[in-house]
Amino acid sequence: MTLYIGREASKLWKRVCAEVTAEITLLAENWKYLLAGLIFQYIHGLAARGVHYLHRPGPLLQDIGFLLLPELGKDKAYISETLFTLIFISFFLWTFHPFILKGKRIYTVLVWCRVLAFLVASQILRIFTFYSTQLPGPNYHCREGSKLATLPRPDSALEVLLINFPRGIVYGCGDLIFSSHMIFTLVFVRTYQKYGTRRFIKQFAWLLAVIQSFLIIASRKHYTVDVVVAWYTVNLVVFFIDKKLPEMPDRTSGASLLLPLTSKDKDSRNKEENHKLLNGNSGDPADRRQRTQVNGKNLEDGNTGHPDTAMNGV
Repeated sequence: MTLYIGREASKLWKRVCAEVTAEITLLAENWKYLLAGLIFQYIHGLAARGVHYLHRPGPLLQDIGFLLLPELGKDKAYISETLFTLIFISFFLWTFHPFILKGKRIYTVLVWCRVLAFLVASQILRIFTFYSTQLPGPNYHCREGSKLATLPRPDSALEVLLINFPRGIVYGCGDLIFSSHMIFTLVFVRTYQKYGTRRFIKQFAWLLAVIQSFLIIASRKHYTVDVVVAWYTVNLVVFFIDKKLPEMPDRTSGASLLLPLTSKDKDSRNKEENHKLLNGNSGDPADRRQRTQVNGKNLEDGNTGHPDTAMNGV
Protein backbone atom coordinates (compact mmCIF):
# COMPACT_ATOMS: atom_id res chain seq x y z
CA MET A 1 0.00 0.00 0.00
CA THR A 2 2.82 2.43 0.88
CA LEU A 3 4.60 1.63 -2.39
CA TYR A 4 1.39 2.27 -4.38
CA ILE A 5 0.75 5.62 -2.68
CA GLY A 6 4.36 6.64 -3.27
CA ARG A 7 4.14 5.70 -6.97
CA GLU A 8 0.90 7.66 -7.45
CA ALA A 9 2.35 10.66 -5.62
CA SER A 10 5.37 10.54 -7.90
CA LYS A 11 3.13 10.47 -11.00
CA LEU A 12 1.13 13.42 -9.70
CA TRP A 13 4.28 15.40 -8.99
CA LYS A 14 5.62 14.73 -12.50
CA ARG A 15 2.28 15.76 -13.99
CA VAL A 16 2.26 19.00 -12.00
CA CYS A 17 5.86 19.79 -13.00
CA ALA A 18 5.14 19.13 -16.68
CA GLU A 19 2.04 21.30 -16.53
CA VAL A 20 3.86 24.14 -14.79
CA THR A 21 6.56 24.05 -17.46
CA ALA A 22 3.98 24.20 -20.25
CA GLU A 23 1.98 26.98 -18.61
CA ILE A 24 5.09 29.08 -17.92
CA THR A 25 5.96 28.88 -21.61
CA LEU A 26 2.47 30.07 -22.52
CA LEU A 27 2.58 32.76 -19.84
CA ALA A 28 5.83 34.13 -21.29
CA GLU A 29 4.09 34.46 -24.66
CA ASN A 30 0.74 35.83 -23.47
CA TRP A 31 1.44 37.80 -20.27
CA LYS A 32 0.69 41.10 -22.02
CA TYR A 33 -2.88 40.01 -22.79
CA LEU A 34 -3.44 38.78 -19.23
CA LEU A 35 -2.01 41.96 -17.74
CA ALA A 36 -4.11 44.16 -20.02
CA GLY A 37 -7.24 42.22 -19.05
CA LEU A 38 -6.50 42.56 -15.35
CA ILE A 39 -5.75 46.27 -15.67
CA PHE A 40 -9.08 46.78 -17.39
CA GLN A 41 -10.83 45.17 -14.43
CA TYR A 42 -9.51 48.09 -12.39
CA ILE A 43 -10.61 50.56 -15.09
CA HIS A 44 -14.08 49.04 -15.03
CA GLY A 45 -14.21 49.41 -11.26
CA LEU A 46 -13.01 53.00 -11.59
CA ALA A 47 -15.78 53.75 -14.10
CA ALA A 48 -18.39 52.25 -11.77
CA ARG A 49 -17.01 54.37 -8.94
CA GLY A 50 -17.19 57.49 -11.09
CA VAL A 51 -20.84 57.05 -12.07
CA HIS A 52 -21.72 56.79 -8.38
CA TYR A 53 -20.87 60.51 -8.06
CA LEU A 54 -23.46 61.22 -10.76
CA HIS A 55 -26.20 59.02 -9.30
CA ARG A 56 -29.32 60.72 -7.97
CA PRO A 57 -31.83 58.67 -5.96
CA GLY A 58 -35.47 58.70 -6.97
CA PRO A 59 -38.66 56.64 -7.05
CA LEU A 60 -38.25 53.09 -8.26
CA LEU A 61 -39.13 52.54 -11.89
CA GLN A 62 -42.00 50.28 -12.82
CA ASP A 63 -40.52 46.83 -13.31
CA ILE A 64 -42.23 43.60 -14.23
CA GLY A 65 -39.64 41.55 -12.37
CA PHE A 66 -40.37 43.46 -9.15
CA LEU A 67 -44.07 42.71 -9.61
CA LEU A 68 -43.57 38.99 -10.21
CA LEU A 69 -40.74 38.19 -7.79
CA PRO A 70 -41.15 38.78 -4.04
CA GLU A 71 -38.55 41.04 -2.48
CA LEU A 72 -35.94 39.14 -0.48
CA GLY A 73 -35.15 42.07 1.80
CA LYS A 74 -31.89 43.33 3.26
CA ASP A 75 -31.39 40.34 5.54
CA LYS A 76 -31.46 37.89 2.59
CA ALA A 77 -29.61 39.97 0.02
CA TYR A 78 -26.51 37.84 0.66
CA ILE A 79 -28.08 34.85 -1.14
CA SER A 80 -27.37 36.14 -4.64
CA GLU A 81 -23.82 37.13 -3.68
CA THR A 82 -23.24 33.69 -2.18
CA LEU A 83 -24.35 31.97 -5.39
CA PHE A 84 -22.19 34.29 -7.51
CA THR A 85 -19.17 33.58 -5.29
CA LEU A 86 -19.79 29.83 -5.66
CA ILE A 87 -19.91 30.14 -9.47
CA PHE A 88 -16.77 32.30 -9.55
CA ILE A 89 -14.70 30.02 -7.30
CA SER A 90 -15.88 26.85 -9.05
CA PHE A 91 -14.91 28.17 -12.46
CA PHE A 92 -11.57 29.49 -11.18
CA LEU A 93 -10.66 26.11 -9.70
CA TRP A 94 -11.79 24.28 -12.86
CA THR A 95 -9.38 26.31 -15.01
CA PHE A 96 -6.50 24.93 -12.93
CA HIS A 97 -7.64 21.30 -13.01
CA PRO A 98 -5.06 20.28 -15.70
CA PHE A 99 -2.33 20.64 -13.06
CA ILE A 100 -3.77 17.68 -11.15
CA LEU A 101 -6.22 15.64 -13.21
CA LYS A 102 -5.33 13.42 -16.15
CA GLY A 103 -8.06 14.54 -18.54
CA LYS A 104 -6.47 17.67 -20.05
CA ARG A 105 -8.42 19.57 -22.69
CA ILE A 106 -7.39 23.13 -21.86
CA TYR A 107 -4.38 25.26 -21.06
CA THR A 108 -5.03 27.50 -18.07
CA VAL A 109 -3.24 30.54 -19.50
CA LEU A 110 -5.06 30.33 -22.83
CA VAL A 111 -8.45 29.89 -21.18
CA TRP A 112 -7.96 33.02 -19.08
CA CYS A 113 -6.82 34.98 -22.14
CA ARG A 114 -10.13 34.15 -23.79
CA VAL A 115 -12.16 34.81 -20.65
CA LEU A 116 -10.57 38.22 -20.12
CA ALA A 117 -11.16 39.12 -23.78
CA PHE A 118 -14.87 38.33 -23.35
CA LEU A 119 -15.04 40.26 -20.08
CA VAL A 120 -13.27 43.35 -21.43
CA ALA A 121 -15.48 43.59 -24.53
CA SER A 122 -18.66 43.19 -22.45
CA GLN A 123 -17.48 45.68 -19.82
CA ILE A 124 -16.65 48.32 -22.46
CA LEU A 125 -20.25 48.11 -23.69
CA ARG A 126 -21.47 48.23 -20.10
CA ILE A 127 -19.51 51.41 -19.34
CA PHE A 128 -21.00 53.15 -22.38
CA THR A 129 -24.54 52.18 -21.40
CA PHE A 130 -24.54 53.11 -17.72
CA TYR A 131 -22.84 56.45 -18.40
CA SER A 132 -25.38 57.24 -21.14
CA THR A 133 -28.34 57.28 -18.73
CA GLN A 134 -28.26 57.10 -14.94
CA LEU A 135 -31.32 55.35 -13.54
CA PRO A 136 -32.37 55.65 -9.88
CA GLY A 137 -30.84 52.59 -8.23
CA PRO A 138 -33.27 49.96 -6.88
CA ASN A 139 -30.82 48.64 -4.27
CA TYR A 140 -31.53 49.52 -0.64
CA HIS A 141 -28.50 51.73 -0.18
CA CYS A 142 -29.27 53.60 -3.43
CA ARG A 143 -32.79 54.72 -2.50
CA GLU A 144 -33.91 58.11 -1.26
CA GLY A 145 -32.90 58.78 2.33
CA SER A 146 -29.75 56.64 2.22
CA LYS A 147 -26.45 58.39 2.87
CA LEU A 148 -24.75 56.08 0.34
CA ALA A 149 -27.12 56.95 -2.51
CA THR A 150 -24.89 59.81 -3.72
CA LEU A 151 -21.20 60.17 -2.99
CA PRO A 152 -19.97 63.58 -1.77
CA ARG A 153 -17.65 65.52 -4.03
CA PRO A 154 -14.15 63.95 -3.82
CA ASP A 155 -11.45 65.95 -2.06
CA SER A 156 -8.72 64.66 -4.36
CA ALA A 157 -8.15 62.51 -7.43
CA LEU A 158 -6.55 59.87 -5.20
CA GLU A 159 -9.87 59.31 -3.46
CA VAL A 160 -11.43 58.41 -6.81
CA LEU A 161 -8.51 56.29 -7.99
CA LEU A 162 -8.50 54.13 -4.86
CA ILE A 163 -12.23 53.30 -5.51
CA ASN A 164 -12.61 52.25 -1.86
CA PHE A 165 -12.26 48.54 -2.71
CA PRO A 166 -14.20 46.38 -1.94
CA ARG A 167 -16.79 48.56 -0.15
CA GLY A 168 -16.96 50.97 -3.07
CA ILE A 169 -17.82 48.08 -5.39
CA VAL A 170 -20.38 46.38 -3.16
CA TYR A 171 -22.19 49.62 -2.32
CA GLY A 172 -22.03 51.21 -5.75
CA CYS A 173 -24.97 52.98 -7.38
CA GLY A 174 -25.72 54.07 -10.94
CA ASP A 175 -23.90 51.30 -12.85
CA LEU A 176 -27.06 49.43 -13.74
CA ILE A 177 -27.38 48.60 -17.44
CA PHE A 178 -26.25 45.94 -17.70
CA SER A 179 -25.52 43.59 -14.79
CA SER A 180 -21.82 42.98 -14.10
CA HIS A 181 -22.64 39.84 -12.12
CA MET A 182 -24.37 38.39 -15.17
CA ILE A 183 -21.39 39.27 -17.38
CA PHE A 184 -19.08 37.12 -15.27
CA THR A 185 -21.65 34.36 -14.82
CA LEU A 186 -22.48 34.02 -18.53
CA VAL A 187 -18.84 34.23 -19.65
CA PHE A 188 -17.91 31.46 -17.20
CA VAL A 189 -20.85 29.26 -18.17
CA ARG A 190 -20.26 29.67 -21.91
CA THR A 191 -16.55 28.92 -21.50
CA TYR A 192 -17.28 25.69 -19.64
CA GLN A 193 -19.96 24.89 -22.23
CA LYS A 194 -17.25 24.87 -24.89
CA TYR A 195 -14.30 23.33 -23.05
CA GLY A 196 -15.92 21.33 -20.26
CA THR A 197 -16.44 17.58 -20.55
CA ARG A 198 -19.33 16.82 -18.20
CA ARG A 199 -22.72 17.33 -19.78
CA PHE A 200 -24.67 17.35 -16.52
CA ILE A 201 -22.36 20.07 -15.15
CA LYS A 202 -23.02 22.18 -18.24
CA GLN A 203 -26.75 21.84 -17.76
CA PHE A 204 -26.43 22.58 -14.05
CA ALA A 205 -24.30 25.66 -14.81
CA TRP A 206 -27.00 27.10 -17.09
CA LEU A 207 -29.57 26.42 -14.40
CA LEU A 208 -27.45 28.33 -11.89
CA ALA A 209 -27.21 31.24 -14.35
CA VAL A 210 -31.01 31.39 -14.55
CA ILE A 211 -31.35 31.19 -10.76
CA GLN A 212 -28.72 33.92 -10.41
CA SER A 213 -30.80 36.15 -12.70
CA PHE A 214 -33.91 35.75 -10.56
CA LEU A 215 -31.98 36.30 -7.33
CA ILE A 216 -30.45 39.55 -8.60
CA ILE A 217 -33.91 40.90 -9.38
CA ALA A 218 -35.44 39.57 -6.15
CA SER A 219 -32.60 41.20 -4.19
CA ARG A 220 -33.42 44.49 -5.97
CA LYS A 221 -29.80 44.89 -7.02
CA HIS A 222 -30.80 45.49 -10.63
CA TYR A 223 -33.87 46.15 -12.70
CA THR A 224 -35.11 43.34 -14.91
CA VAL A 225 -33.87 45.19 -18.00
CA ASP A 226 -30.30 45.05 -16.64
CA VAL A 227 -30.44 41.26 -16.51
CA VAL A 228 -32.28 40.82 -19.82
CA VAL A 229 -29.81 43.03 -21.70
CA ALA A 230 -26.91 41.11 -20.15
CA TRP A 231 -28.28 37.79 -21.39
CA TYR A 232 -28.35 38.67 -25.07
CA THR A 233 -25.43 41.12 -25.09
CA VAL A 234 -22.88 38.86 -23.39
CA ASN A 235 -23.90 35.82 -25.44
CA LEU A 236 -23.52 37.80 -28.67
CA VAL A 237 -20.17 39.25 -27.57
CA VAL A 238 -18.80 35.80 -26.71
CA PHE A 239 -20.15 34.32 -29.95
CA PHE A 240 -18.50 36.89 -32.23
CA ILE A 241 -15.22 37.34 -30.34
CA ASP A 242 -14.75 33.59 -30.01
CA LYS A 243 -14.82 33.36 -33.81
CA LYS A 244 -12.06 35.97 -34.10
CA LEU A 245 -9.72 34.43 -31.53
CA PRO A 246 -7.35 31.61 -32.56
CA GLU A 247 -8.65 28.26 -31.41
CA MET A 248 -6.99 26.61 -28.47
CA PRO A 249 -4.55 23.85 -29.57
CA ASP A 250 -5.53 20.24 -28.99
CA ARG A 251 -3.65 18.57 -26.19
CA THR A 252 -2.55 15.62 -28.31
CA SER A 253 0.73 15.11 -26.49
CA GLY A 254 0.51 17.06 -23.26
CA ALA A 255 3.23 19.60 -22.54
CA SER A 256 5.42 18.44 -25.42
CA LEU A 257 3.31 20.58 -27.77
CA LEU A 258 5.06 23.61 -26.38
CA LEU A 259 8.60 22.32 -26.72
CA PRO A 260 10.79 22.93 -29.81
CA LEU A 261 10.80 20.04 -32.25
CA THR A 262 13.54 18.73 -34.50
CA SER A 263 12.77 17.90 -38.14
CA LYS A 264 12.79 14.21 -37.25
CA ASP A 265 10.29 14.77 -34.45
CA LYS A 266 8.08 16.81 -36.75
CA ASP A 267 8.05 14.07 -39.38
CA SER A 268 7.21 11.39 -36.80
CA ARG A 269 4.49 13.60 -35.30
CA ASN A 270 2.94 14.27 -38.71
CA LYS A 271 2.87 10.54 -39.42
CA GLU A 272 1.31 9.91 -36.01
CA GLU A 273 -1.35 12.59 -36.54
CA ASN A 274 -2.21 11.24 -39.99
CA HIS A 275 -2.52 7.77 -38.52
CA LYS A 276 -4.86 9.11 -35.83
CA LEU A 277 -7.00 10.93 -38.37
CA LEU A 278 -7.32 7.80 -40.51
CA ASN A 279 -8.42 5.81 -37.48
CA GLY A 280 -10.77 8.54 -36.19
CA ASN A 281 -8.75 9.11 -33.03
CA SER A 282 -7.61 12.44 -31.60
CA GLY A 283 -7.18 14.12 -28.24
CA ASP A 284 -5.17 13.63 -25.13
CA PRO A 285 -3.79 10.10 -24.77
CA ALA A 286 -4.27 10.48 -21.02
CA ASP A 287 -7.99 10.92 -21.64
CA ARG A 288 -9.15 7.31 -22.09
CA ARG A 289 -12.86 8.04 -22.53
CA GLN A 290 -14.60 6.08 -25.26
CA ARG A 291 -15.98 8.52 -27.84
CA THR A 292 -18.43 7.59 -30.56
CA GLN A 293 -18.34 9.67 -33.72
CA VAL A 294 -21.72 10.41 -35.25
CA ASN A 295 -22.00 12.70 -38.27
CA GLY A 296 -18.52 14.05 -37.56
CA LYS A 297 -19.23 14.97 -33.91
CA ASN A 298 -17.77 13.51 -30.74
CA LEU A 299 -20.33 12.53 -28.12
CA GLU A 300 -19.48 13.84 -24.64
CA ASP A 301 -19.62 12.05 -21.35
CA GLY A 302 -23.15 11.06 -20.62
CA ASN A 303 -24.06 10.81 -24.32
CA THR A 304 -23.13 7.16 -24.78
CA GLY A 305 -25.94 5.88 -26.88
CA HIS A 306 -26.26 3.64 -29.93
CA PRO A 307 -24.91 5.38 -33.04
CA ASP A 308 -27.88 4.32 -35.12
CA THR A 309 -30.24 5.87 -32.64
CA ALA A 310 -28.39 9.19 -32.71
CA MET A 311 -28.37 9.27 -36.51
CA ASN A 312 -32.11 8.66 -36.62
CA GLY A 313 -32.66 11.69 -34.35
CA VAL A 314 -34.15 9.62 -31.48
